[in-house]
This record gives sequence, C-alpha cells and structure tokens, in this order.
Amino acid sequence: MIEIISATRHSESTFWQKSALGLSLRRLSIDQRLVPHIFFANKRGLPEIYNSRIQADSKNDILVFVHDDVWIDDYFITERVVTGLKHFEVIGVAGNRHRVSNQPGWAFVDDEFTWDNKENLSGRIAHGKQPFGKISAFGPSPAQCELLDGVFLAAKRSTLVEKNVTFDPSFDFHFYDMDFCRTARDRKLKLGTWDICLTHQSGGAFGTPTWRKKLDTYRKKWGS
Repeated sequence: MIEIISATRHSESTFWQKSALGLSLRRLSIDQRLVPHIFFANKRGLPEIYNSRIQADSKNDILVFVHDDVWIDDYFITERVVTGLKHFEVIGVAGNRHRVSNQPGWAFVDDEFTWDNKENLSGRIAHGKQPFGKISAFGPSPAQCELLDGVFLAAKRSTLVEKNVTFDPSFDFHFYDMDFCRTARDRKLKLGTWDICLTHQSGGAFGTPTWRKKLDTYRKKWGS
C-alpha cells in the first residue's frame, strides 16, 4: 500500500472534480494499493502536512509526497515506486548529481538562475495544463543524486523514522525539498531519480519575494 500525500487549497469536492492530482487519482482508483491522504482547504506549510504522515501510526510504509497540480500520467506508478525504492531510499523524478555552494535551486548554480551542466542533471518531467504535456529532459535516469525536485518525492516511512529525517517547518512552500534532501544525505540516505511519467502544471515560483525570503532562511541554516 502506498500513501499519496498532498495538500491543496481546494475544497474536497473541487479537488476531486477539477485538480490535476484529484482527476489522476480518480483515474487510478482501479489500483487499490494507492491510498490518498489529501489535506483539503489547506493553509498550513507542506512540512507540517508531510511530517504528520511520517509520524502517523500506519501500516502503510511507502509514502509519496506530491503537489496537487500534478497529473499522474503513469498507470504503473505503484510498480515504479516500489522498484525505485529497492535501489534508492528517497526517489524523485528530477534532480542533480552534485551540489554546489549557495545554489538557489536543485538545477541552478547561482542567483542568476544559470542551469547546471547537463551532465550533472537527471530525470524527466512534462509541463502543461493538461496531462501528457511537453517533456523536459534534464539528463539520464535513474541516477544517484544529491538534490531532488520536491514536486514528487517517495520514501519508506520506516526509513525516515529510523534515520530521523523529516521536513523542516521553517520552509513552508519553498526550499522544503532542498532542505529535506540535505538532511537525508547528512543521515547517509541514498537519493536518486526514477522514471515515473508525470505532468506538472506549474513551472515554479523562482524569484518571487516569498521565495527570496526563504532562500535567505535556507542559506542561514546551512551556511551555503
């Protein structure tokens, strides 16, 4: 059984009727191994939501943290996640094989949003308002990584609890993923990309005032 964990500003009815993730999960309802845990009309930060499921008393050991504006195009998602977690302890669909000082995002090397060299990047994800969008190919996948994009992350609850890896509530909607990856790597967890077909409706919120505020918080915490 795999918990699909997501937070949404939508009401419960709107989520299931209109959101990309809600419509995807309705399509995938044939797979009873997928157990949605959706937080509707949410105003809390993602770390608080995600940590509540890491710390929950549940027999479902595999957790998937995913944005509500994601189309799950892959109807073999259960098999993909299970297999990916046999190779890595945390998996995502896009990431960076290395990390450099002061980078402001998993794919960028400086505050000018200069993309890292392609040989350092890994994974694929599509973008578009509708499912099966235009594919962005970052680099070969699967690959071991230092950082993963937080649009989709999967791990075993037992592993996160054993290694004391959680999401820092200081990062409500920005940098929670980079912080989580760095914490996981500090605890010697193995991170990697895995081939799962998704379409993300958003391109991110890089450079906004709230994003820059959290960048400062992130750099103060880690020192680089």
